[in-house]
Amino acid sequence: MNQRRPVLGPDLASSQPGDYPLPRPPDGAPNVVMIVLDDMGFAQLGCYGSGIDTPNIDRLAADGLRYNRFHVTAICSPTRACLLTGRNHHHVGVGFLVDLPMAYPGYTGRIPKTAVPLPRVLRDAGYNTFAVGKWHLVPGGERSDAGPFDRWPLGFGFERYYGFLNGDTNQWAPSLARDNHYVEPPRTPEEGYHLSEDLADEAIRNITRQQQAGAGRPFFLYFALGAMHAPHHVAPEWVERYRGSFDHGWDRWREEVFARQLEAGVVPEGTTLTPRPSWIDEWDSLPAETRRVLARQMEVYAGFLSHTDAQIGRVIDQLEKLGILDDTIVMLVSDNGTSGEGGALGTFNEHRFTEHVPDTVETNGRWHDQLGDVHTYPHYSWGWAWAGNTPLRLWKRYTWLGGCRTPLIVHHPNGFAARGEVRDQFVHAIDLAPTVLELAGITPPETVDGVTQLPYDGAAISATFDDPDAPNPRDLQYFEMLGSRSIYCGGWKATTDHVSRGVMDEERLMEGSRDFPADTWALFDLEDDFSEAHDVAAEHPDRLADLRQRWAAEAGRNNVFPMSDDLIARVMAMMPPANAPGPRVVYYPESSPIVDAQVARLGLGARVTADVHVPDDRAAGVLCAVGDWNGGFALYVRDGRLACAYSRASDVHVVASEAPVPAGEHRLGVHYDPSAAGGAELTLLCDGDAIGRERLPFPLPVVFQHGGTLMHLGYDAGLPVCDDYEVPFPWSGTLRSVTIEAGAVLADLTRELRAAMHSE
Repeated sequence: MNQRRPVLGPDLASSQPGDYPLPRPPDGAPNVVMIVLDDMGFAQLGCYGSGIDTPNIDRLAADGLRYNRFHVTAICSPTRACLLTGRNHHHVGVGFLVDLPMAYPGYTGRIPKTAVPLPRVLRDAGYNTFAVGKWHLVPGGERSDAGPFDRWPLGFGFERYYGFLNGDTNQWAPSLARDNHYVEPPRTPEEGYHLSEDLADEAIRNITRQQQAGAGRPFFLYFALGAMHAPHHVAPEWVERYRGSFDHGWDRWREEVFARQLEAGVVPEGTTLTPRPSWIDEWDSLPAETRRVLARQMEVYAGFLSHTDAQIGRVIDQLEKLGILDDTIVMLVSDNGTSGEGGALGTFNEHRFTEHVPDTVETNGRWHDQLGDVHTYPHYSWGWAWAGNTPLRLWKRYTWLGGCRTPLIVHHPNGFAARGEVRDQFVHAIDLAPTVLELAGITPPETVDGVTQLPYDGAAISATFDDPDAPNPRDLQYFEMLGSRSIYCGGWKATTDHVSRGVMDEERLMEGSRDFPADTWALFDLEDDFSEAHDVAAEHPDRLADLRQRWAAEAGRNNVFPMSDDLIARVMAMMPPANAPGPRVVYYPESSPIVDAQVARLGLGARVTADVHVPDDRAAGVLCAVGDWNGGFALYVRDGRLACAYSRASDVHVVASEAPVPAGEHRLGVHYDPSAAGGAELTLLCDGDAIGRERLPFPLPVVFQHGGTLMHLGYDAGLPVCDDYEVPFPWSGTLRSVTIEAGAVLADLTRELRAAMHSE
């Protein structure tokens, strides 16, 4: 359509207006809601056979479609990059977690300008765009208040954002960002705050306000809950409904799930239920107390999932209330299979992985009745992870089907006639962005901001909606994650037995190769072997050789090399952070809260000093605090005495001065020396003089929390670091600044890398 040009005269009477249209999608372009769950397995939704109550998600499936051969990358950041760009994860620089960007094309963590994401394309075409929830696409070193903000949600083309940037966060007291800055949660845990509920509130507000202001204008909502990733946090009433439901254990629960899957057609007749790996305990062989503790972990997880389903239901109900549900494409996926990072026993605090603090039945049992509440940060045993991917093998981080095959539900009543059916076409996360654009009637741009765009690696799946016999949108897809490799081609899949490094129990117990040249490739005919159960490599050596060659070609084309399963090796290639904290940084109260990425690693040795005025009466309050009792550090004054508390994955220790600090102008602080003669030492300071000193029973952690946290100045928020005070515990005097001087320059790289690993 030609745009009318204005005719300009000396006044309005002699002039004619021109056309200045805003971009507008084609008539009938649908709204799009993409719901992304985290670490949720193939078999954990009710509509995929679990028996866990997920009525709202089941409703979407009953009125829409379930895909039983939908695939992802086997880990978090890479799958999200695929979903939002339509390109393979290595192809856009996200071959692994963005927390550990490396100076190689497939691992920079920086999605290039040649792969402009879906929200930008939709926004430029006239859509409103909102992102709510987990992001995990900002490279390590770019999450500070200085950015750069190119890969924050607004830099991707979203017009509004509210959620958390890291891989996980505390559901009771999260680290939150709004648009391009950090914010505090709107309520406290004591007031009943829960992140999933808050995110649903925000999604509902965004939709409702947009519809009121621009009815008829379509929107794209990216709704990425932190669930079902650890920590498995939920109120006790959600857990209690499952009391006793898992006492019979993962072996029998898995058999029950498999029977329901067959009955519902979620898996085809003739599917083999893959056997329990040798390194996972047979449930009935475990002592009664061990079974009691492990069953409780799954009760908490099930309650968390039902609670999450209820929040999704609230958003769906709002779409229905506004009269737009039937005109909205709803796509629900999980970013990878279940997480086996809880190891054999699970844990009441997943930060213990990082600190190499082993869990026992006794330590987990102490938290049995509190599991899931504000005092815990739980992750279930890998036995439940294995069962949650029924009937498949393994879990997250592996390119066996248990890691990379997850649910996909598509709901669009006005878009297709099929209801409650199962589709078995091979589909991958990279196929969803092209599908959205096709349904919206938007042609992918060849250039954006003058930059030529990469072609999509994915293909639209809309032909499968009303045609169960439609061909696969594509017939070739490679997979690689931490050295685990596989390839799908024309119904066949070849998979390596490579075991990655980084999870303690896997390193000790899992069977498989730990050397790339020695890896064994297995071959599966997925047309007849849905669960990847029967290795036919010996019968088809030529086909296996062909698939291995195809994998190498795809790996070269997509920048997979160099591979690494070793996190220490990855750090040696890491790009330096954009805004690393210097050896001495002064922080001012006006900047609070401050993301921990801007704070030096206190566990490597540091001096923290607060420039204060101490009041005449007995001083009290927090000077600075980062993290909480799950992992954190606080410098504070109580009853006039200076104190420092720290938590190493729930092991809390407090050092306090014997005498009160004097009134007046002072510099109160603490010096932590991890390499002092005789062991780690903490010294309390007033104007540079020691007023308390103690050898510590255990060192400060290098990383307080895997999912990141915030530092507060002059008060604390969320949860305290110890029971010695209650938040906010504001400083009763005047706080002018806090200075942190970094100590040791050599990090314990193993612990740092393990910390990044468990933020997946």
